[in-house]
Amino acid sequence: MEPWPPVDDEALTTELGAALWDTGPVSEAYLSAALAAFTWRTVDSELAVAELTFDSAVDAELVGMTRSAASARTLSFRSGSVVVEIEVTDAGIVGQLSPSSGGRVSARTAAGTYDEAPVDAVGFFSLGVPPSGPVQLCARTVGYAVSTAWVCLR
Repeated sequence: MEPWPPVDDEALTTELGAALWDTGPVSEAYLSAALAAFTWRTVDSELAVAELTFDSAVDAELVGMTRSAASARTLSFRSGSVVVEIEVTDAGIVGQLSPSSGGRVSARTAAGTYDEAPVDAVGFFSLGVPPSGPVQLCARTVGYAVSTAWVCLR
């Protein structure tokens, strides 16, 4: 067995040339992998990341301005003109997307999606109780796709 890459330039050129001129069929596994890699080429432009702009658990001075005495946590995310506002309670997450449009929103952890829900025509959605640890919300509507920054909700 020879070392790779070959020490000799001539041997390397010969081996690379043989690989280029091999006219055998490409396996289905390679074709699937190439297609999957190709679909990622525009992921950044398709999915904007909405940064956290307000968190009632952190911005204590602004919490006193609210009229509610409930123990809900309010968060707001923004990416350009898109705003995602959520309220986290013991019952789950309720939120609204702006600009409003029908679509779907999903909530995921590092282990994968844990809940998914439709977004109605005015942008409202409701999700189950978030697990402990970082959570990210991903929304896809007719006009845009946005993903929130990862944040611990519990």
